[in-house]
Amino acid sequence: MKKVIAFLLVGSLSFHTSFSQQSPVPDRGERGRRDGSMAESLKVAYITKELNLTIAEAEKFWPVYNAYQAEIKKAKKDNMQTPDPLVLEEQVLNIRKKYKDSFKKVLGSDERANKLFIAENEFGKMIRKEWQKRAEHFKKARENNSTGREGTSPQALLPGN
Repeated sequence: MKKVIAFLLVGSLSFHTSFSQQSPVPDRGERGRRDGSMAESLKVAYITKELNLTIAEAEKFWPVYNAYQAEIKKAKKDNMQTPDPLVLEEQVLNIRKKYKDSFKKVLGSDERANKLFIAENEFGKMIRKEWQKRAEHFKKARENNSTGREGTSPQALLPGN
């Protein structure tokens, strides 16, 4: 248990320090921050678990991963002007190829480096599924409120309420 907590701590600190120079984003409270810090923390935990990172690996892995993510983010930002999705996909693929050897060195095998890309994809699917589910809940809440059902609020439809 101590190892898991240490992994999460190292990963979270590494990730958050790399983005500490960014300008603040308006806070929306504990639920649903606009800066994505909750999603990023969950991503760190998910990847750490999926790759079964040791403390030593995590200390080496997260700085490389953060640089990789920064390049992908930059490519996406640079391609906002170009509506061709193939250009962006090619750039992201090239970034992945570029970093694969670095991940392989840190993680010790080609299999674990590939597992990272799979874990990223699976995490993205989980997030999209959760967004869809929440959107459906809010849509139902709006429909209930527009038909005169005052007893159901969007908060009541959230999981755990």
